[in-house]
Amino acid sequence: MIHEILHALEHAVVDSVKMLPFLYLAYLLIEYIERRHGSRIENALEGGGRWGFVPGAVLGCVPQCGFSAMAANFYSSRVITLGTLLAVFLTTSDEAIPMMLAVPEKWPQMLGLIGIKLAVALVVGFLLDFVLRGVLPASLRGGYTGHAEEVDCHEEHEEEQGIFRAALHHTIEIFVYVLVFSFAIELVMEWVGEDVFTAFLAGMGVFQPVFAALIGLVPNCAASVLLTQLYLSGSITFGSAVAGLCSSAGVGLVILCRTNPSWKQNLFIIGLLWAIGAVTGMGLQLFGF
Repeated sequence: MIHEILHALEHAVVDSVKMLPFLYLAYLLIEYIERRHGSRIENALEGGGRWGFVPGAVLGCVPQCGFSAMAANFYSSRVITLGTLLAVFLTTSDEAIPMMLAVPEKWPQMLGLIGIKLAVALVVGFLLDFVLRGVLPASLRGGYTGHAEEVDCHEEHEEEQGIFRAALHHTIEIFVYVLVFSFAIELVMEWVGEDVFTAFLAGMGVFQPVFAALIGLVPNCAASVLLTQLYLSGSITFGSAVAGLCSSAGVGLVILCRTNPSWKQNLFIIGLLWAIGAVTGMGLQLFGF
């Protein structure tokens, strides 16, 4: 048993350490965008009106969950529409993009992931804010009262912490997550057998994305880390990764439940997010992606 544990730990450490320089460079870029262009991003999200789902979908692609938290706050104050909220949630990938950036051979799949999530977010945003607007209750539509300056948005960065130090902090934090999940996956494969573990997930067939979309609803960056790690290790399909990362809105779901007083609306939004992720993933899997 000790030999298996050490062997799994060795593989996890080697695979995780390879990602470190790429992770750090990715977080440097993210910190730069957040600090230099944060206010512009807020203004774009607030000023979009019924077409807010377009900038919302694009801004959600920035790989962190701060914008999903901001969008949840804005929706709770009815600054943005339901379509804009879902567009931001659907394109939010949390830590998935930096992790895939750290594996250069997966860059084409990363671009595919971003493109598919963006397309889904735009379609859903348009349907909710235009096609189905007359069907949805007025209290659910959003986007008709409130102002962004009244909203206490996502947790602010400590400005006294330099950009290089902040990027290093994020890199170490996610490195620990990656190491833990890599070790757990390697250990399962050592004890159960790689063939058995892969066969179990593959045995779910077209329903594997349904399971992945449920994991994505966990309101923590650990969900996106786990889903990405499972995809990079070949344990889940691309469709399942898309399903889980579509429903993975990070802390945005926590903020929504905390700030929006209607639990019925919150359950509807969470259920809709899960359903969109699951259907998208199942569709990709059925068409062989």
